[in-house]
Amino acid sequence: MEYGRKRSIICGGIAFFSGAAIGGAAENLYTLMMGRLLLGVGVGFANQAVPLYLSEMAPSKYRGAFNFGFQCFLSIGSTGAFLLNYVTSKISGDLGWRISLATAVFPAFVLILGTLFLPETPNSLIQRGHDTEDARKLLQKIRGTDDVEAELDDLLSATYAAQQIKTPFGKILKRRYRPYLVMAVAIPFFQQMTGIAVISFYAPILFQTIGSDESGSLMSSLITSSLGIVSTVLSSLLVDRVGRRVIFVLGGVLMFATQMGIGGIMAEKLGDHGVLSPAYNAAIVVLICAYVTAFGFSWGPLGWLVTSEIFPLEIRSTGQSITVAVSFLFSFVIGQMFLAILCHLKSGTFFFFGGWVVFMTGFVFFLLPETKNVPIEKMDRIWRDHWFWRRYMSDDDDLEWMEDNIEEPFLKSIK
Repeated sequence: MEYGRKRSIICGGIAFFSGAAIGGAAENLYTLMMGRLLLGVGVGFANQAVPLYLSEMAPSKYRGAFNFGFQCFLSIGSTGAFLLNYVTSKISGDLGWRISLATAVFPAFVLILGTLFLPETPNSLIQRGHDTEDARKLLQKIRGTDDVEAELDDLLSATYAAQQIKTPFGKILKRRYRPYLVMAVAIPFFQQMTGIAVISFYAPILFQTIGSDESGSLMSSLITSSLGIVSTVLSSLLVDRVGRRVIFVLGGVLMFATQMGIGGIMAEKLGDHGVLSPAYNAAIVVLICAYVTAFGFSWGPLGWLVTSEIFPLEIRSTGQSITVAVSFLFSFVIGQMFLAILCHLKSGTFFFFGGWVVFMTGFVFFLLPETKNVPIEKMDRIWRDHWFWRRYMSDDDDLEWMEDNIEEPFLKSIK
């Protein structure tokens, strides 16, 4: 990032503020669409910069908990939005939806104001040419110790190598970066294929489908969203102790079980045109709550944590940009297709997403190395030791890549 993580977050906050203000005051469809577009720009900036900021500022042993705060507050915001929509849905006329849209200016303002008082990350300071002493003082401040030379040396080495790259955007396609590119695409894709977008976008419609009235469906959505917060907090206490892979796999098993339960009940008791009894309706709600809890415990926060910590500095911004783009692309695709899928597959919708959960859980188990307690600037060593990915990280590949991409003076200095 040429302008740093901090400025990117501020740009996201400005886009949020502008989009909310324009949307709340919209007088026609085009103005409303412009507001929504700006909100999307804000989401892109925030989801690209905030996880990177947290990963670069956090000590390695607490990096998971720091990043889980990102998902936790996303869940809090989602719950607040559900609650606000529940209240404003009872307001007649167009005032209700205007309040819903315009209220977003307040958290956007807090984001902008708060970020102004945050320091830039040491990684970004060095990468953008600031004095090394500034980075050392910042490291000493945020680590709470004067002994930061080892970490500073790692940052300087990674930054110097990154600055010598001649082809900054095409480098992630090189063979030695294949593991990172695969994860940058696969993890956000799998995160969306858990089916969480179904719950996030269409929970009220889904609850009405199984027999709840409009008020009850909105309240059920609020409950499930609240459970996402609780599960994320619980997971944040465990992620730096038990590791990422264990939580990924455990969450996958729980999501698969709940999706099979939901699909089974709907197939057996709902049929094509039936209505569930109150008992089965309650069972579906409980299973959906369990599913949201499992997602909030695992794939929700881990999908952002792992992708923000695995990339080496020279491709970190590029890799995170790909992650965000893939995430929102498939979120959009699934959101647009869900109603058609639900109409055609009916209860099979949950079997469809359950099948993907089995596949992605196996992918993580076999192909994702554990990143717990690994310093962010030494992350490449876990790929070199991995049974599958090490074939892409050989010394010969490194030398060939460096000869193609790094300036001659730097090459001579390391030979």
